[in-house]
Amino acid sequence: MKVCKLHALALAAGLLLSASAMAAGELNLYNWSDYIPQDLLKRFEKETGIKVNLDVFDSNESLLAKLKAGAKGYDVVVPSDYMVKIMRDEGLLEKIDVSKMPNFKLVQAPLNKPDFDPQREYSAPYMWGVTGFTYDASRVPGGKLDNSWKSFFTPPAALKGKVVALNDVAELYKAAAIYLKVDQCTEDPKQAKRIQDLLEAQKPMLAMYNSDGTIERMQAQEVIMHQQWNGAAYRTRQKLKSAVFVYPKEGIPFWNDNLVIPKGAKNRDNALTFINWMMAPKNIAEASNFTGYNNAIKGSSAYFVADLKADPAINPTAAMRALFVPNKNCSAKANALRDRVWTKLKK
Repeated sequence: MKVCKLHALALAAGLLLSASAMAAGELNLYNWSDYIPQDLLKRFEKETGIKVNLDVFDSNESLLAKLKAGAKGYDVVVPSDYMVKIMRDEGLLEKIDVSKMPNFKLVQAPLNKPDFDPQREYSAPYMWGVTGFTYDASRVPGGKLDNSWKSFFTPPAALKGKVVALNDVAELYKAAAIYLKVDQCTEDPKQAKRIQDLLEAQKPMLAMYNSDGTIERMQAQEVIMHQQWNGAAYRTRQKLKSAVFVYPKEGIPFWNDNLVIPKGAKNRDNALTFINWMMAPKNIAEASNFTGYNNAIKGSSAYFVADLKADPAINPTAAMRALFVPNKNCSAKANALRDRVWTKLKK
C-alpha cells in the first residue's frame, strides 16, 4: 500500500513537472555555503527549464542584513527556524501557503507545524540538524575528551590555537547558555555577563571564528577541534576517520533550515516550482546525501546512502534526541543583550 501511495505521489509530481518543463527564466538562490549539490541543481534545470544562479552566505544575521539593506535579486533564500519569524515580522517574506503545495503532504511532524510558522504559510523545511563540536581523537591528550561543552569552552592547554568556533552569534551564544544552564533568551544582564566571561576566557584558545570551511579545515588537520553542525561532522569523517562528533551531555542546539521567498522576488513562480520540487523524496534525499543532514520528507530515507542511514550523528538514538534544545525566538531585549556580548567579544 505504501509503495502504491508513493508511486501515485511520484506520478502526480511528474505531471506537475511536465507541465512546467517549458518554464522559462531563472531562479536566484541564496543559500548557506556548501549546502546544496550542483548536480541536483542541474537536474532541476533539466526537468523544469529554469536556470539556477547560486549565491552563498555564512550566517542568518548576514542574510538578514543583506535583505534589510535592500537586496532584491533573490528568489529563494534559506533561513534557520528562528530567523523565519524575524524575517516574517519585518515584512521581508512572501506569503506563499506552502501547506497547500502538492508535495507538502509528505512533510512529517513536528516540522509540518513548527512554532515559528505553524501553518507553513511562509516556509518549507529544508535540512534539520544539531550543532555540537568535533575533535580529532588522534591528536587530543589521551585520545578522548569528555562529552561536555566544557571540552570545547575550556579545552586542554595542548589545543591552544587549534580550536575554531563558528562565526555565528546565535550558535555560540546558545551553546554557552546551555553549558551554563542559562536561558538562551535571558533578559538578565548578569546572566549575559556570565556568557560573556565564558566566551572571553575561551578566546585565547581559538585559532579563529569561522563558519566557512569547517570540513576542509578539519580534514586537512589544520585544527584539532571545531564547533560544527552534525552534517559537516559526517562529511569530515569521510576523510578523517579519527574525527569524533560530540553530543554534549548538557544539551545540544537543534535547528531546522527552511526555503522561503523574499518579498518582491522577481521570479516568484519559478521559486514556487523549486520549493515544491525540493519536497519530493528523491530530490531532498539527494540534498541530504550531499550535506549530511536529515530532512522532514516522508520516503526520502529510501534514497539515503548507507553510511548516512547508519551514522548516529545524523540519525540519533532516543538518548541523543533527548538532548535536543530547540531554538527560541527571543525578545528584543534578549537579542540586544546577546548582540552586545558578541560585539564586545569580536573587538
